[in-house]
Amino acid sequence: MSAPEPALEARARALAIDARWDDVLAMAIEALAAESGTLHLLGRDGQLHLAASRGIPDRVLDTVRTIPVGKGMAGLAVERRRPVDACNIQTDTSGDVRPGARATGLQGSIVVPLLDGTTPYGALGVGTRRERTFDADEQNRLLGIGRVVAAVLAGSHPA
Repeated sequence: MSAPEPALEARARALAIDARWDDVLAMAIEALAAESGTLHLLGRDGQLHLAASRGIPDRVLDTVRTIPVGKGMAGLAVERRRPVDACNIQTDTSGDVRPGARATGLQGSIVVPLLDGTTPYGALGVGTRRERTFDADEQNRLLGIGRVVAAVLAGSHPA
């Protein structure tokens, strides 16, 4: 497991405190050298609601605005409380990838839950237009951003 990245996590914390979700997502996309992504927050209704997106085709946005926990990569990441990834979502046969994800035209993708301890607050995902497997360091980098965002949402701003 890689070490935490204090500068990256401090930047994520500052953006999350100000609810700058588009900027949090842009930072995550940049940190993983990806091209697109989504950030969903868990609503009081128990569903994931799109708070930010980048590089997602308009025809797909309506499909991903609200996602039930347990459905698609974001919903599964929250349900399982661990990352869900696909080297190529166009050819994935795991059952984790929904038709809406395929419609993005993306290939390599990873979604992590936003967790404060074991309590989920949403999901953060990034994708690329080529096949890609995200390594353990990249997964941990995205999980670190997710933990910081969740802690802010939980009101327990970590130092």
